[in-house]
Amino acid sequence: QVQLVDSGGGLVQAGGSLRLSCAASGRTFSKHAMGWFRQAPGKERDFVAYISWSGGTTYYGDSVKGRFTISRDNAKNTLYLQMNSLKPEDTAVYYCAASKNLVVTSWFSQDAYDYWGQGTQVTVSS
Repeated sequence: QVQLVDSGGGLVQAGGSLRLSCAASGRTFSKHAMGWFRQAPGKERDFVAYISWSGGTTYYGDSVKGRFTISRDNAKNTLYLQMNSLKPEDTAVYYCAASKNLVVTSWFSQDAYDYWGQGTQVTVSS
């Protein structure tokens, strides 16, 4: 069992930056592939980024490529999402997620993940 706590959201102007964190409980954080998803009001939850257990493999949604960076510190049991050049369309609740597996093939799908954080609100003003 893994418990995830998202933090770091807030209000930022367009063009600004935020760094989200996801703190995981337990001693098995390094054995889980991780991801970030987001959900805007009235829309489905969308894939943002994925990172394998070692951090050696990452993938990004098309809308955030080149602006967002996913990373992890297995010694600190923490996942990060560095968000730069933020746009109003990035406004959403952001969720971190953990898979039971070291790597996942359907990393873009919510179904690949077994544990979820509570979400943190990111609001980008124009």
